[in-house]
Amino acid sequence: MSDYLPFLLWPLVACVVLVGIHVYFGLHVIRRGIIFVDLSLAQVAALGTTVSFLMGQHPNDIGAYLSSLGFALVGSTIFTFTRDIEGRVPHEAIIGIVYAVSSAAAIIAVSHSAEGAEHIRFLLVGSILTVTPAMVLKTAGVYAAVGLFHWLARRRFIALTFGGAIAHSRWWDFLFYGTFAIVVTSSVKICGVLLVFIFLVVPSVFAALLTDRIAYRLMYGWLFGLAGSILGLVLSFWLDTPTGATIVCTFGALLGTFGIVRTFRR
Repeated sequence: MSDYLPFLLWPLVACVVLVGIHVYFGLHVIRRGIIFVDLSLAQVAALGTTVSFLMGQHPNDIGAYLSSLGFALVGSTIFTFTRDIEGRVPHEAIIGIVYAVSSAAAIIAVSHSAEGAEHIRFLLVGSILTVTPAMVLKTAGVYAAVGLFHWLARRRFIALTFGGAIAHSRWWDFLFYGTFAIVVTSSVKICGVLLVFIFLVVPSVFAALLTDRIAYRLMYGWLFGLAGSILGLVLSFWLDTPTGATIVCTFGALLGTFGIVRTFRR
């Protein structure tokens, strides 16, 4: 096992970086009740990656990243300006429609490509084991910039999510979705759509079951995310299974176990 620790080091660092920012956004997503917005934005970003793939660009090229980010920002704009129809049509319906259409569009786009099936699989589960130090550090820098911006404007974002009147609320809502799109675009390239969704939702659900306080939710979510990532990587190594899918199942198993124990204790 010790011989493989250097091999697993950077995937683990990548998981820590991903969990760090996604638990924060998960706090907002759970509170707003827009659970699948991350999955939808990730799929829209993946559609942008698919378009660049068909144009002959490598997923790590700057052109592929800009294409993915452009599509994700379009999705962010849609979510911002459809929030006002809440009450007549649930916002989750719009989010689901965007996810379904972008998924179908990606499948159609690669239907005549010899590598289409492999590309779709890569978008779903990623390849976190092959992540490079440069990719992790670059992504960490992007997340740090987004995190700093949210820290400086934390009063406005907290007011938007937890209730409170602020000026130019639609503009700040767009900034929330826009920065979220930047994070998701970088994440999908590393770990795929499913793992991005799991990192966002599962630790935040676990934390929400334990406390209502924002600071404690972040702390519990980060601890859960770190534990699930380490366990998922180790299980993937021992069982020789796909890493992304193993981490997803590990997070689900941990949350399910906690839910069962909590139920019986009550």
